[in-house]
Amino acid sequence: MTNFIIRRILQMIPLLFLVTFVSFGLINLGGSPLASLEINPRVRPEDVARLKEFYGYDQPWTTRYFTWLGNLLRGDFGNSQVNGRDVTGLILDVMPNTLLLSGLSLLLAFVIALPVGIISAVKRNSLFDRITTVLSVAGFSVPTVWFGLLAIILFSVKFREWGLPFALPVGGTKDQRGGGDLLDRAEHLILPVIVLAIPEIASWTRYIRSSMLEVIRQDYVRTADAKGLRQRVVLMRHAFRNALLPLVTLIGLSIPGLFGGAFIVENIFAWPGMGRMAVESIQRNDHTVVIGITLFFALLIILGNLIADILYAISDPRIRYD
Repeated sequence: MTNFIIRRILQMIPLLFLVTFVSFGLINLGGSPLASLEINPRVRPEDVARLKEFYGYDQPWTTRYFTWLGNLLRGDFGNSQVNGRDVTGLILDVMPNTLLLSGLSLLLAFVIALPVGIISAVKRNSLFDRITTVLSVAGFSVPTVWFGLLAIILFSVKFREWGLPFALPVGGTKDQRGGGDLLDRAEHLILPVIVLAIPEIASWTRYIRSSMLEVIRQDYVRTADAKGLRQRVVLMRHAFRNALLPLVTLIGLSIPGLFGGAFIVENIFAWPGMGRMAVESIQRNDHTVVIGITLFFALLIILGNLIADILYAISDPRIRYD
């Protein structure tokens, strides 16, 4: 296992370099952030030329990439082209919010999808199974943007119009009018966590159901059942452990989707995370921040998949990477 982890870490290095090269190229081929100043009649051409020289936009993007890469290897992600702040500091300020949102969504999806998928498999073709199937297809098909807006309209706007005492807040991480305690932050997390977790709950439920249906037909499960063991022991000790293996892989593959969904959810609910910062930076042509966030997202996704591989080996002792 140790050799496998070392190999994977070594494989991460060229992959991250490739991510930086592609991201830097695509962003810079999209145009210079100083283009709007060039057509502004109130900005003198010599001022624009001085800014181009200062930021290096008078050079080819490949030259600027290797200059930026050299600074990156020294731990310098550069400064924001909008407010001049250190990119690393900007990202580290909002990264905990993104990790909290994604982590809670992952946990919620696992806690709900696991029992629902198992019950659907055990009670195959029952009313519960059919309702679960319909809801899973709907949850996987509904766009996150649409579902998030509906959640805001129903649980915040309409609940307040109807005078219900449990209307949920939306926007930000805390109430600006004297809030900020743990309960206030938890209330602001409810809707974004649910909206981000819905697609994962839908897909995981179907995978768990399919895996359990395949496993409970195996001979060793039938033998355990024939021995007179309680159904809960047969399902959890003999069937579920083997059905869990595909889910571990699925969780690793779902991590990119969670971080990708964070871009949408954080902007819908004004959650101050990396996804919202990335969208705002794109709108403002803040290239250094966009590239920095892209690199951090790539690193988090690679680490997530590495953790999934390690959990896969822990779940199944037969698997050896060495």
